[in-house]
Amino acid sequence: MSKNRITVAHGDGIGPEIMDSTLRIMDAAGADLEIDTIEIGESVYRAGHSSGIAPESWEILRRNPVFLKSPITTPQGAGFKSVNVTIRKTLNLFANVRPCKSYSPFVASPHPGLNLVIVRENEEDLYAGIEHRQTPEVTQVLKLITRPGSEAIIRYAFEYARVYGRRRERRQTGRRKGRNSNELGRRKGRTNDTNKSIRRACDAHEQGGPLGQ
Repeated sequence: MSKNRITVAHGDGIGPEIMDSTLRIMDAAGADLEIDTIEIGESVYRAGHSSGIAPESWEILRRNPVFLKSPITTPQGAGFKSVNVTIRKTLNLFANVRPCKSYSPFVASPHPGLNLVIVRENEEDLYAGIEHRQTPEVTQVLKLITRPGSEAIIRYAFEYARVYGRRRERRQTGRRKGRNSNELGRRKGRTNDTNKSIRRACDAHEQGGPLGQ
């Protein structure tokens, strides 16, 4: 039986310590892994790569289906780009999926019944990284939200819920509603027109109709 090949980046700061512990746990759990290690983050920035990742690392990232990384430092100023955002946008990793589940009573928790999955758009909004300085005291940042990007995250969230049997959902498009077991997307500060467009797309997909209406 072939091993599962993954890409690993040990990261910066406490990253190497976290990764070492993580890999020991996975080994103890019986994960049969073959690891390709790449270097990203602060040392790569300092070597002259403004994106924080060397060109030769992209081939490894694209080849392996799993990328396990520790925290990464982005130097402040001097035009450095977040390597996290660069990887997301380059590989079209638009969906940030965060399962949140209580393991009570094995792990003590004030919320023993918690079983929540958050699906968040990962590339648009402020992640677009478009900003410019209007005056020495004013900087403008653009929050870009597109219909195709919104429809893609909505479709992903509904399909995730169907595949994993998540029966209840909650959409957050700027104002809080009742609490349920799923949250589909979350972007603060949208305009009313954007909120309405995203809610219509959610309703259309939930009812099995086309999103592009």
